[in-house]
Amino acid sequence: MTVLEKTRAPQSPAGRGRRSALGSSWTPYLFLAPAALFIALFQAVPLAQEVYLSFTRTSLLNPSRSTWVGLDNYARIFADDGFHRTLLITLIYVVACVVGSVGAGLLVALLLNRGFRGRGVVRALVTVPWAAPGIAVALIATWMLNPQYGIVNRFLDAIGLGVPGGAILDSPTYALPAILVTTVWQLFPLTSVVLLSALQAVPKDLTEAAIMDGAGRWWTFRAVTWQVIKPTVGLLALLMTIWSIRRFELIWLMTKGGPVGATETLVIDLYAQAFDSKQLGTAAAIGMVGVVISLIVIAGSRFVARGAAKEELR
Repeated sequence: MTVLEKTRAPQSPAGRGRRSALGSSWTPYLFLAPAALFIALFQAVPLAQEVYLSFTRTSLLNPSRSTWVGLDNYARIFADDGFHRTLLITLIYVVACVVGSVGAGLLVALLLNRGFRGRGVVRALVTVPWAAPGIAVALIATWMLNPQYGIVNRFLDAIGLGVPGGAILDSPTYALPAILVTTVWQLFPLTSVVLLSALQAVPKDLTEAAIMDGAGRWWTFRAVTWQVIKPTVGLLALLMTIWSIRRFELIWLMTKGGPVGATETLVIDLYAQAFDSKQLGTAAAIGMVGVVISLIVIAGSRFVARGAAKEELR
């Protein structure tokens, strides 16, 4: 047999199997490589820089000259009563946004899941707030809340619930609720569309069987529908929590964290420390607090999901 014939000789099935197994084992990593590279360059590297900055005293005016201060930035912000208030406002904002957006989205999804004339048009219109840019939503909401010609103030005056002077966004009492309503109005279309898809996956035979057994609408929803859509609701709650923690443009454009800090969340405080006070180290420490809170939320959600899965297996 010549050398050429030897090279063209068919390989054994074992050799082909090893090569195919090797190729299949590397295939998932090849597909994940671009995403992993993107995350490493644009997420991991900036995060590492932020961690380093949080342990330094660095000025925005001269970022090349920084002094290592250890945990002084963290000690300073946690000793500040204003930062405690910022954490409380962030907590209120996040909880209200999650409950409001997921709750309103579920109600709208239940309505859209029913058959009625013009349902397709209504479904398309519901997505408009989510499709609108956050800047446009903030500007429209500010215009509607204007004390002189805003439609919201005119409506409240007409029903006897007008705010003195009509300055809703300038009131420490009403500014945060106004931002919360605006945020929920923009977020609930996404949750409604996702939950509508989950509702359409509910087996109709189980629902019909529950009704035939004499179960009412509430018990049918609780025993059948809720069990199917519960994982989707949990995932949406997690996403809404993370998005609410990092929400910036809408709050900044409507109130800039005011009045007197009534709407100052973590990201607003971070921006103020970095670009108003020019303290990059303090801003990085505030950002790391937000990162830790997000990681705690993610870990807590995974723990709850695993506990629920174990209960179902039992």
